[in-house]
Formats: sequence, structure tokens, C-alpha cells
Amino acid sequence: MLTNSSELFPLVDKEGNIIGQATRKECHSGSFLLHPVVHLHVFNSKNELYLQKRSMEKDIQPGKWDTSVGGHIGFGEEIEHALFREANEELGIGGFTPLFIGSYVHTSAFESELVYSFYTFYDGSITPDPIEISEGKFWSIDQIQQTIQEDGFTSNFKQEFRDFIQQLDFIKNA
Repeated sequence: MLTNSSELFPLVDKEGNIIGQATRKECHSGSFLLHPVVHLHVFNSKNELYLQKRSMEKDIQPGKWDTSVGGHIGFGEEIEHALFREANEELGIGGFTPLFIGSYVHTSAFESELVYSFYTFYDGSITPDPIEISEGKFWSIDQIQQTIQEDGFTSNFKQEFRDFIQQLDFIKNA
């Protein structure tokens, strides 16, 4: 299983104020300790959205299609630093301009996360990390809309697609 159970995460309130710290294991064990994460939605110039399929070795929602980039913010790490670090680690990308979409609390069967969501446009080379990602590809918005109700997507991505991605002006006006 792909995990570092002793990795430290900040604990936050719903406004993102740090109120403590806990290990990955504590946060993912059903304690529902609220901890922050970053998501980056990578669009190409055709307005297609890159999705990653989570490795079967992931400790949460393995084998499901998910946000282009998603990862935890480490204890003492700034949001933007975590966003660029995760984009580089997961997809090998950098030099992009992140645009903030919004933040929200997502609670799954195992955890509660305060998600900071961003998007960007990127037409460069993408090299998925084979340890974290089993595959990745660009999807049209229509393809996602036609299959989003299937069980193959993470609950986080479904919520974010419904509440944020479909509301972006360039998607609504397409």
C-alpha cells in the first residue's frame, strides 16, 4: 500500500486556520480530523480535462478516476507550494499559472478534507508518476458528463465537477 502513515498533516478548521497536527494514519482512520489538500484541474487548449486513474496501491479510493492532481498539504507547507510540488510529483509539470476555483469540505467514509481547488491550462508534456497513477488521459466535458454517475470516479471528483468545474465560464459557454 502506497502510504507514509507517520507523515504529519496540519489540522484545520473550516476557514483553514491551523488548530493542530496529526499523522496521515490518524487522519485516514475514520477520525474525520479536518486536514487540507490541494487539487489542480489541468485543461488543454481544447478545453479537455486531464484525469488520473489512482493506483491500486493508494490507501484511499484506489483504481478510480480522479482530479488531474491532488495531494495533501504538509505541516508547515504553504498552499501554493503544495500545489506546485504535487503537480511536479504526480504529472511532472511546472511553469503553469494556477487559477483559484474555491474551497470546500469533503467528507468520505474515511476522512474529512478541506480542499483548495485550482485549474490551469497546459499543453506541455505530462509524465504521470507510475507509482501514484495507473493511467491518465484528457477527457472532453461531454465524456465526463456521460460517465460521471458510474462508480469509476472518486466521490471527491464528482462533487468538485458538479459544484465547480461545470460552473467555469469557459465550460458553460462551450
